[in-house]
Formats: sequence, C-alpha cells, structure tokens
Amino acid sequence: MNAFADDLRPPTDREFRLFQKLVYEHAGIHLAPVKRALLSGRLSRRIRELGLKTFGAYYDFVRESGTEERTELIDRITTNETSFFREPRHFDFLSRKLLPEWPSGSRPLRIWSAGCATGEEPYSIAMTVREVLGDAPIEITATDLSTRALRDAAAGVWPMSRARQIPTALLRKYMWRGTGPNNGKFAASPPLRESITFARFNLNDENDWSRICASFDVVFCRNVLIYFDRESKARVINHLIDSLSPGGHLFVGHAESLAMVTGLTCVEPTIYTKSRQVRA
Repeated sequence: MNAFADDLRPPTDREFRLFQKLVYEHAGIHLAPVKRALLSGRLSRRIRELGLKTFGAYYDFVRESGTEERTELIDRITTNETSFFREPRHFDFLSRKLLPEWPSGSRPLRIWSAGCATGEEPYSIAMTVREVLGDAPIEITATDLSTRALRDAAAGVWPMSRARQIPTALLRKYMWRGTGPNNGKFAASPPLRESITFARFNLNDENDWSRICASFDVVFCRNVLIYFDRESKARVINHLIDSLSPGGHLFVGHAESLAMVTGLTCVEPTIYTKSRQVRA
C-alpha cells in the first residue's frame, strides 16, 4: 500500500468547485454536489499513482500538464455504462421501419453512435443493419469522450457474460469465441469491426463540431444529454440537428425528451426525425 494512502483526505469544498469548473469547461458535464464522493473515489487512485497528497495538488498538476492529463481526468470520472441492444425498441424501429425504406443502390447509409462507451451500441447497430441491408455500403462512426473506452470498443472483445445480451442467431453469425489469451471471452468478427470507425469526440467542444463534414442519416445519442446542464444540452441538441441529413433520425435515451425542440418531430417515444425543410 502507498505510504501515504491513508492520508489522502476527500476534496474540500474549494477543491471540488475547482474540479466542477474544470470538467464543465472541457467536457460540458455538470458535477452536482452529490457527485463529490464519485469524484473522490474515481480520482484517489490516480492521485496516489502520481505521489501527490491532496486533491488540490492534483488539480494544479492537471492544469500544468495540459491536454494529456486532462484527458486522463475525464476518462476517470466518466461513466461508460452500456450493453448490447440496450433499449430494444430502438433496434426494432431500425430494422422494422427505417432500414427497409432505405433506397437500395443509393449512397452509403451514414450512422453515428455518439457516446458509444465500450462499443456495444455501434456493434449492435452494425448487426442490425447487416441483417436488413446485407452487404450494402454503410458508414458507422462511433465516438466517445473517453479514450480508455474507445480502446476497448475498437478491440471489440468482451467477457463471455455479455454474450447473453445478443440474440443467439446474431451471436453465432457475427461474433467469434475467444481462444488462447481470450479464452472465456468473445470478439466481433473482422467484417463487423471493419464497418465501424472509432474516434474521440467531445460533444461540448466547438472545434470537434467544426470537423464534421458529412451529414448523418441516423444518430444515436442516448443517455448522454442527461449529463449536461440546460445551456450545454441546448447547444449540443442544435449541433445534433445540424449533423442530421433532412429526414434523418435521432435516437435519444428514455429520460431525454426533446419535446418542443424546433426542427424535430417525434415519430415514436425517444425517436425523432428532422424536418426535410432546411433551416434558414
């Protein structure tokens, strides 16, 4: 055990406010006061790894170190909870309504999984699309704020316990059983992995939004908006709408109603379509 591990005290009110401001400025995430214990628990190990003795000292270290340590901080405090085919009715709508109407022989279908965590969502999307459209060209972009989560997502390897989340027929068709060092795990087949491009993206960073050069036909941004305050949420929603092609669909989480948002029409609960009329 680290020699001073027991001497690390929880963050003071001032220290917590400093981290609140830092995280909000760079990730748009509002850390409510009830999140103090979460911040303390998630950062304590990193502070000890660096040989620091207080949260204030770590805050100074982050400010002095720049982007690399700030990314490490965000990685440590973000929650990457996900599962395969989470909120099944979204995938049912995708396969029952949206995909069968996609014109065959047209340009590639472009889908964005924003806040993809460890990849279960984009791989679920890829399996669903392949079942309906076969080998038709598709472009799936999966992004997240956490570089750690993205590394796991790109690897496409999960413990065997997660396999029960995938319908048996799809599991046999698109996943491989791990062997050797991956014994007790399963992995996405190479063709499935190759259909997805992973990249870090900060939904609260205007520079990242400026890099989007193509519109998407489908955007999944589920259980992400709940971490933003009203101002950040409104800004992100407007960007998401702009990133959709006319008639494109936006999927959000069950606690993320977009009622009264201009430019979107609710077609089913938590599923919205963008007006085909371009905003002035």
